[in-house]
Amino acid sequence: MKLVVVAAGLSVPSSTRLLADRLAEATRTSLGDAEVRVVEVRELATAIANHLVTGFPGPALADAIDAVTEADGLIAVTPVFSASYSGLFKSFFDLIDNTALAGKPVLIAATGGTARHSLALEHAMRPLFAYLRALVVPTAVYAASEDWGSEGTARTDDLPRRIERAGAELADLMESRARTRRPADEAVLPFAQQLAALRTG
Repeated sequence: MKLVVVAAGLSVPSSTRLLADRLAEATRTSLGDAEVRVVEVRELATAIANHLVTGFPGPALADAIDAVTEADGLIAVTPVFSASYSGLFKSFFDLIDNTALAGKPVLIAATGGTARHSLALEHAMRPLFAYLRALVVPTAVYAASEDWGSEGTARTDDLPRRIERAGAELADLMESRARTRRPADEAVLPFAQQLAALRTG
């Protein structure tokens, strides 16, 4: 299983990267084993801008795009600015072919300074990945500043429980999709056997 994490935090250290790492660990724990790769969008900012104006990605950006499109599952985490995902986050996904994520399991998450921005997950991020025809897990994770270390309320789980639940949902979807896909050689083998039977018959 290949799990790719896209983290669009702008600072170092970053609460966005911290949330991304915790979600990746929760997913890997539920899967039992997975190859995890983190794409730090901040490190690709110049390459993204160049690609937008020239149409040509640099080697690092091309490698990151390939990793995202070839992943078995994707975790996408962005800071929230002006009640939506960051411009850098959107620019990165603008460079990915709009059919490349079709059917791919995706967990969406975001960080922000206040809980009032949590709806950005539903009115900005979920529609973006719905347009890309990805399979977005039911639980989206938003972490406001006060969520770190909070025990939650009677109506909401604390952040660790939400992370655990979202990671389990992504793992289940990845495993389910892997079971329903047939490797290319399995699909070709019966046809090859049929040809051999015709030739010998």
